[in-house]
Amino acid sequence: MKNRAFYSLGLRLGSVFLGLFAGVSGAGLYAAAPECTSCHKQGEKLAKSAHAALSCDTCHESHERVPHPANIPKPACLTCHADQAGDYDKGVHGQARKGGNEGAPDCSLCHGGAHELLAPKSQAFRGAVPDTCGMCHTEVVDQFRTSVHGQALARGVAQAPLCTDCHGEHNIIKHTNAASPVNASHIRDTCGSCHGDVRLTRKFGMPNDRLVSFDSSFHGLAAKSGSQTVANCASCHGVHNILRSNDPKSMVSAKNLPKTCGRCHEGAGTRFAISQVHVAEGGTEPEALKWVRQFYLLIIPVTIGLMLLHQGGDWIRKLFRLRFQRQRTTHLAHAAAHGDHEIRMLPFERVQHAVLAISFLTLVWTGFALKYPDQWWARPLLLLEGAHSMRSLIHRVAAAVFIAISITHLISLIVSRKLRDHWKEMLPNTNDPREALSGFAYNLGLGEHPPVRSPHSYIEKAEYWAVAWGAIVMIASGSLLWANNIALKLLPKLWLDISTSVHFYEALLATLAIVVWHFYSIIFDPDVYPLNTAFLTGKTVKKQALSIEHPKPPAPAAGD
Repeated sequence: MKNRAFYSLGLRLGSVFLGLFAGVSGAGLYAAAPECTSCHKQGEKLAKSAHAALSCDTCHESHERVPHPANIPKPACLTCHADQAGDYDKGVHGQARKGGNEGAPDCSLCHGGAHELLAPKSQAFRGAVPDTCGMCHTEVVDQFRTSVHGQALARGVAQAPLCTDCHGEHNIIKHTNAASPVNASHIRDTCGSCHGDVRLTRKFGMPNDRLVSFDSSFHGLAAKSGSQTVANCASCHGVHNILRSNDPKSMVSAKNLPKTCGRCHEGAGTRFAISQVHVAEGGTEPEALKWVRQFYLLIIPVTIGLMLLHQGGDWIRKLFRLRFQRQRTTHLAHAAAHGDHEIRMLPFERVQHAVLAISFLTLVWTGFALKYPDQWWARPLLLLEGAHSMRSLIHRVAAAVFIAISITHLISLIVSRKLRDHWKEMLPNTNDPREALSGFAYNLGLGEHPPVRSPHSYIEKAEYWAVAWGAIVMIASGSLLWANNIALKLLPKLWLDISTSVHFYEALLATLAIVVWHFYSIIFDPDVYPLNTAFLTGKTVKKQALSIEHPKPPAPAAGD
């Protein structure tokens, strides 16, 4: 008995070492023991399989007993592949088997017999995947074979995506399940695993901006925020029947785009051909869009830079005066105490200003939250997201209020003479350029005495007309984006692309201008800090420069 035990142990150790040697060296050796192959031809198949490095007793119990005992249980794959077995049980195939469907695929159906299965990452195995899936999913596989992916696989492209690359391997679940890689919420990442890989796009000459351009588009931003209904890659390109855009059968060919886009945007492309869909900054964008972007990339830093110089110089000048010129500060306080405050805003204007300010700040917050949903300041709005995009809803409500107050302002100037006469103070005149140049020069330290400014100087006029111009641009571009279905039906798609770019850059310019120019005038200006309450009381707390540097003697009080 002891001899048989030692013999069995030695046989097992020998098999293991032989198998390891065969797996490492790649020699034509196999792990099946000689006494096994004398009866079982599977040993020859095993040498070429993925299990070549395993000995017989790894899977087969009591193999050393001859004859073999009856009713030995068949080896279970989950003994070694527990993770894969767990995924399989959760997938549609495992669930179907549990439900009594004996025809549902199991390990052997997809991988083949245990003695002859191929390495899953080998090209031979990958090339056979469509045939395996096609045993049940015939129509789908037929579509796949004619697609760009199927054609690439037929040419021997090892990186060509297969059924298992998109749907998963053992844990295949329905596309309606949120955890599925082909669920609407994951389509972008699934397709992006190839189309967002720079190495693959370079190797196969594919456009390398598809993922970036999608992410920056309305569809990409909506998908990023969790929308389940917005168009994704599969909505436009197809699922298993993906073809090149120059193929007449492709869903994204020029003649089929109206039908494809028309599923969501009724009538799109019926008047004008739908132009380039994936638009990315750089070499692939249309020339008109490039001009718009370059214009704003020039005008924004120049405008905001000049504002910073003007306001920064003014702040430094006033800080120096308040810190080191006490006598003049005293005169200022005396003048402010005895002088009459100028009426700056009439009651109705204050109401307009309040509504305008609230709608503008709401538009800024929700608009940039739509563009940058991952930022911390956008997260409070994301908490409101549900079946509908609350960011979009709030943004459009604020836009409607902004449009309404802009129209109200225009009508009030027409019907009210008092408001119109007060508004005329905002009309440019010949003194404005001189005041602006002298004021800017003084703030840069090019003069000793501050220039005289009009009650409504170039500062207020520039701000007012900037708001008026910005309102026109934002309302025009925003209306096109809001009525995108009508725009796509009546106008070239390029108009929407330009409107998107203009709307974003104009919003950025307006926001920076309000922060740098307006907030300084009403908050950070040392003459009004901590707040100019003119928008609440109608009376300014700020005295003109002439009163600061050359104060007049206070008027005698009554009874003096």
